[in-house]
Amino acid sequence: MVPGQYYLVLSAAVFCIGIFGLLTRKNALLFLMSVELMLNAANINLVAFSYYWGNVTGQTFGLFTMALAAAEVAVGIGIILVLYRNFDGVDVTKATTMRW
Repeated sequence: MVPGQYYLVLSAAVFCIGIFGLLTRKNALLFLMSVELMLNAANINLVAFSYYWGNVTGQTFGLFTMALAAAEVAVGIGIILVLYRNFDGVDVTKATTMRW
């Protein structure tokens, strides 16, 4: 049986990789992938705590988080397509003309 601390360490590592990707990349697709990593880290925590406490509430919230991630990807891909169409690339530093 795997101890619960291993799941928490895995979740923290995945979350830190997502934060690192979010802070250091300029590509909008990599932004989207980094946010997905962070959401998956939250799901790992929810399921691990649900298993530890012996109820299914964390697993239920994990399913809601997956639905949220699917909606976020749909909106994010739409934004990335508009970014690519208007600025001929997915570099977020080129889109400064979209500001007020």
